[in-house]
Amino acid sequence: MRGDTKLYNILNDLGIEFEYYEHPAVPTVEEAAKYWKDLEATHCKNIFFRNHKGNKHYLVIIEHTKNLNISELEQKLKQGKLSFASERRLKNYLGLTPGSVTPFGLINDTDNHVHVFLDKNLEKSSKISFHPNINTASLVIKYSDLIKFLDYTSNTYEYVELTG
Repeated sequence: MRGDTKLYNILNDLGIEFEYYEHPAVPTVEEAAKYWKDLEATHCKNIFFRNHKGNKHYLVIIEHTKNLNISELEQKLKQGKLSFASERRLKNYLGLTPGSVTPFGLINDTDNHVHVFLDKNLEKSSKISFHPNINTASLVIKYSDLIKFLDYTSNTYEYVELTG
């Protein structure tokens, strides 16, 4: 299987079952959507931000068809001005490369620095999909198992309502 062996071990230890799907490298949601058409799951955009000072980082997870309004997000999150985090920060905090952003990267955030914001609408999902820390595969898990995984990482997370 493609992806992070450490991740697969953690999912196994947590009793999180998953469906595994290989596909060509898909650096954007638009490209990935071509390979998701037969997967019964909610697919997500995972966007890694930093605050203006660069001392706080956020992973925002929204349904993939939503258009993210960063101004609205800034107002809702009340974290000040946000910008996309650099490739270096992505690698440093989540151990990921651009195009492979996923909450599964939180296994590399040993200091629990990254705070996660989940679109409240995702709670309606029975299954949800993410890359296994590489963009040449996708995993489908139960939404409840995503929460189990987030609880395991000990990263803080909260829900936010976005109109997008």
